[in-house]
Amino acid sequence: MRIVCLGGGPAGLYFSILMKKANPACDITVIERNQADSTFGWGIVFSDQTMDGFRQDDPKVVEEIERNFHHWDNVDVFFKERRITSGGHGFCGIGRLKLLQIFQARAKELGVNLKFETEFKDPDDYSREYDLVIGSDGVNSTTRRKYESHFNPRIDVRKCRFIWLGTKKKLDAFTFAFKETEHGWFNLHAYQFNEEWATFIVETPEETWLKAGIDKMSADESIGFCESLFADLLNGSKLVSNATHLRGSAVWLKFNRVLCEHWFKDNIVLLGDAAHTAHFTIGSGTKLAMEDARALVNVLNSSDGDVPVRLARYQSEREIEALKLQSAARNRMTWFEDVERYVGMEPEQFAFAVLTGSQRVGHANQKLRDGAYTDDFDRWFASRCGISDVGAGTPVPPMFTPFKLRGMTLENRVVVSPMCTYSAQDGMPVDFHLVHYGSRGMGGAAMIVTEMTCVAADARITPGCTGIWNDEQMAAWKRIVGYVHANGHTKMAMQIGHAGRKGATRLAWDAIDMPLQSDDWPLIAPSALPYIPGTSQTPKAMDRNDMDRVKADFIAATRRAASADFDMIEFHAAHGYLMSSFISPLTNRRADEYGGSLENRCRYPLEVFRAMREVWPADKPMSVRISAHDWVAGGTTPDDSVDVSRLFKDAGADIIHVSSGQVSKDEVPVYGRMFQVPFSDQIRNELDVPTIAVGNIFEADHVNTIIAAGRADLCALARPHLADAAWTLHAAAEQGYTDIIWPKQYVGGRTQLERNLERAAQLALNA
Repeated sequence: MRIVCLGGGPAGLYFSILMKKANPACDITVIERNQADSTFGWGIVFSDQTMDGFRQDDPKVVEEIERNFHHWDNVDVFFKERRITSGGHGFCGIGRLKLLQIFQARAKELGVNLKFETEFKDPDDYSREYDLVIGSDGVNSTTRRKYESHFNPRIDVRKCRFIWLGTKKKLDAFTFAFKETEHGWFNLHAYQFNEEWATFIVETPEETWLKAGIDKMSADESIGFCESLFADLLNGSKLVSNATHLRGSAVWLKFNRVLCEHWFKDNIVLLGDAAHTAHFTIGSGTKLAMEDARALVNVLNSSDGDVPVRLARYQSEREIEALKLQSAARNRMTWFEDVERYVGMEPEQFAFAVLTGSQRVGHANQKLRDGAYTDDFDRWFASRCGISDVGAGTPVPPMFTPFKLRGMTLENRVVVSPMCTYSAQDGMPVDFHLVHYGSRGMGGAAMIVTEMTCVAADARITPGCTGIWNDEQMAAWKRIVGYVHANGHTKMAMQIGHAGRKGATRLAWDAIDMPLQSDDWPLIAPSALPYIPGTSQTPKAMDRNDMDRVKADFIAATRRAASADFDMIEFHAAHGYLMSSFISPLTNRRADEYGGSLENRCRYPLEVFRAMREVWPADKPMSVRISAHDWVAGGTTPDDSVDVSRLFKDAGADIIHVSSGQVSKDEVPVYGRMFQVPFSDQIRNELDVPTIAVGNIFEADHVNTIIAAGRADLCALARPHLADAAWTLHAAAEQGYTDIIWPKQYVGGRTQLERNLERAAQLALNA
């Protein structure tokens, strides 16, 4: 096979090394437009884990890297005159030029043909001469540009400016530093990469950059600005730029987040930054490119199909891993872009948020890396939450700290999420509900939020939905609440709602969202728009009489919830139900004072919420559940959800339950672990309002991390509680936390569980 790599950076060089090793008969040429010793940037970072993976690829390359790298374990976070250190991270840095030289030497040794100072303008100039053309030409790829309509790159130009500098200041840890100026905040990412030099990246939102006048500075002036800003860290050392091809403010770059829909065309394939980029806050785009190279070599040396078939396998096998890393990079990137959202935190929590910003590293991983640091943080957090006896013993995990809302105190941070069970009879909770909620009430969670409980018979989603529109239903709920209160410390919250245009459908396990075939009821909504066009019933656009009737129903339901002894009520304004349909521009097309602007769209939900607040006991809290993202162009965005939450906070909401989606069938959510937590994070930290986070939270470590990093105050878990009613008790046992209270009837089971876990841990140590 004859192969040409267009681009002589790490992607093309590493591919050529691995391919030549795997198949020495290959004729491989690497073409690079720059000189062999020309590169932009300073150092590159790899984790110890990454290095172990590369060692399996080519031990000779790794040995040479290790002879030239600088290794460190610590991360330092400098914030508000404090330095907080976390150890055990295991990173190495190496000069970018030195890495290229190692790759070039190894490639030559293996017989790769390297051509420097050679321009290439069109991949088709090579596609007929070579069996495979690799576009390894970086973020501004010429190869990608030639067939842009095919590769379909989504290029997101980010909102921060950054300058990539070097310094001879010796750093003994990976260093994050944050400086406040009269113009805004500046961030520093710095690390040693050899005995002489360290990388020094200064970053700030463009708005701050412009306010500081850096756009009008020369390159030297802006570098001097950075020297002055971080003078306490530099101790007289100078900052140097090697971007000699850039002048003035052009040395300050914007990161381009690239993600291509297709990675290959015929016998042309994209590699590394040409196909997808990873922000420098996650570590190294070079790592991503090198892992791409490994995957491409593996499929090319298989025997399945011709070149295009193998390239399709390459994208299929590699795309998910690349997306995972890009997702983590996006989380961390946006954290730094929005750093002003977090500067109200105390240094301890701020530093923990920095360390876990990618959502790939959590509380448990931090504990493995540096148990002393994590234990100290947990003691600080527990003390901040009102636990007076933090002592020197095993600290309380963040998820088991108490939380207070008005007169209600929760014993931990775990919530049983509202989950429709479609098992009521004419709105009446039955024995199933007593067992369902009663068992979870003895399972250790701090609070249970009921399934959406409807304010009227025609407010139901399905015939199986629960209600609270009469006193008999209220009495049934009071029995359930009484059982939970009598058999544990779990609080009960009732979620009160109206289905709106999503009502009169069949049970979920029969045909979810499909309309009833008989015995349905008329629907109402802010606008006469069916949920599923051509399938769902078209609702009546509500008039003032409808609004008054529904408001009265919500008020009556609230009074009954109080009589049933619920500890909290939740106003359901999410998921495309009636109140959500008023808020979203996708479902509210009204031309009166209840449509148009966001404030107008929220007018009726706020009117109902305020009326509920007036009749709900003053010492009991109220929650509002919202859809923070419609996942549809033109719908509610996360920024909109901040404004929605602000309106409800001002109206008396004590906590915002932050979900997303289910407003439109056209939605395209981006799923993943804890995928909705960033919406909670934004609302909580921009508005200083408590939040409940949801969305694929299924491990105790998720809860500990979210709470500790200040991304939410409570975590609601749905499916884990369907699978395990005692999820919280089991999570406590797994973490060795013994202060949680078990039902006295089940103490024998606790003893057995703790003994089994201790035995399993001992076996693992001895393995």
